[in-house]
Amino acid sequence: MFNSTAISAKDKLTINIVFALSALIILFATIQNKMPSGMIGAVGIMAVIGYLLNTIGNKTPIVNQYFGGGAIVVIFGSSYIFHSGYVPAETVKTVTTFMKSGGFLNFFIASLVTGSILGMDSHTLKKAAFKYIPVILGGVACAFLFAGVVGAMLGEGFFNSVMLIALPIMGGGMGAGAVPLVEIMHGSTGMDTDMLMSKMVPALAIGNAIAIVTAGILHRVGNAFPSLTGNGQLIIGEANKPEETDEKHSITVQTLGVGALLAITMFLVGTLLGTVIKMHPFALMIIFVAVLKVTGLLPRELERAAHVWSKFVLDNLTPALLVGIGVVYTDLDQIAAALTLSNLLMVFSTVIGAVVGSALIGRMMGFYPIEAAITGGLCMANMGGTGDVAVLASCKRMGLMPFAQISSRLGGALMLILATFILQLFL
Repeated sequence: MFNSTAISAKDKLTINIVFALSALIILFATIQNKMPSGMIGAVGIMAVIGYLLNTIGNKTPIVNQYFGGGAIVVIFGSSYIFHSGYVPAETVKTVTTFMKSGGFLNFFIASLVTGSILGMDSHTLKKAAFKYIPVILGGVACAFLFAGVVGAMLGEGFFNSVMLIALPIMGGGMGAGAVPLVEIMHGSTGMDTDMLMSKMVPALAIGNAIAIVTAGILHRVGNAFPSLTGNGQLIIGEANKPEETDEKHSITVQTLGVGALLAITMFLVGTLLGTVIKMHPFALMIIFVAVLKVTGLLPRELERAAHVWSKFVLDNLTPALLVGIGVVYTDLDQIAAALTLSNLLMVFSTVIGAVVGSALIGRMMGFYPIEAAITGGLCMANMGGTGDVAVLASCKRMGLMPFAQISSRLGGALMLILATFILQLFL
């Protein structure tokens, strides 16, 4: 976001020395189990580990070219480091609390969604809105078809493969997807909830991991075949970019403060609307912010402030957040235990089906195939909000967060309705 060329070599050296000293102090305090609880301890260790692992991932051959680079290494590396006894249990608990009850993930997503939508060209937003749902449906249809066919070939059955593997993967994560799906299926079929969870949860975890890796591969495919990608722009021939470049304006502390306040306000609006409308607060927030953008009710200076703030959060907090995702939401033991050949093939076919279907329909709708596959396919096949961040970080397309959240929130709700319909139709 800031012009790095304006920083002299001497200043860069000073910054690196300060960071190194800070990192040594934070790591020493962590090893000695002296890190304070709460935000200051959590952000400190997450920022240091995130920066180090992100640097390693971005400089590691093959990983940085085909598998998402730093994002992959941060997520899986931090999961291993924090759960292998290298980090005191109290620090792990601090990070977990900060991510869950501390609301760090919600704050990050709210900042990116608000800034991305308000910074987008309003004509592009209106044009994309009515064409995006078919992209999601195309991804879902192919995901079900691919998983069902592979499951039938493996002797698992077409119906069971769709309901127990593909549906939870495409269902919008754990809390908004797998858990309510288990309740729906238990109520309709009488199947044991523990059995359902033991089947769905590992599939969801493996699907999330495959989606992150696939996003990195799609980024590489886009580099090899430029006609397939808009490099973060969804609609062919149009740019979902700021209407004005931020370089025309000075970035002040006041600008950042206003942008942060707008992001928090939009999240609270979604939360309040969620008390009267039975939809996920993030989905309601997206709709509300989109209406503000399309109608032009907000002054351009406020829209720019929200966009600048989202870029500040993206540039400075992404590695730290990915550490939290690795520590709290990535269970390597669970993934390894479920890596049977049949499970792996069914999950893989689900994710690939989502990519193929959304890319094909996306192209028909006038979208770039890779951006459509990422948002309409992979962001349906990952673990909700955490998966969206990881997938978009892996393919370096964080500006697509609004569309990713539409897939996770509205698409996830659609899967619950579809599950109910299928069960009533076939049972």
